[in-house]
Amino acid sequence: MLQIDRSTVRYLSRRGDDVELRDAINRVSRERRRFGCRRIHVMISREGFEVNHKKVRRIYREEKL
Repeated sequence: MLQIDRSTVRYLSRRGDDVELRDAINRVSRERRRFGCRRIHVMISREGFEVNHKKVRRIYREEKL
């Protein structure tokens, strides 16, 4: 009838909330005010977080840092 695929109508996001990662990014950005998302990604990976740089950038922008 509407010519729309069922998968687009019933889409549910599988993305987690990443509370620990958000807290770590906020903490590092408060400690090092001049660091951008690239350098924060390096600092986070040194702490043991295995996360993609694109995810760090997305969270960095969402937190308006």
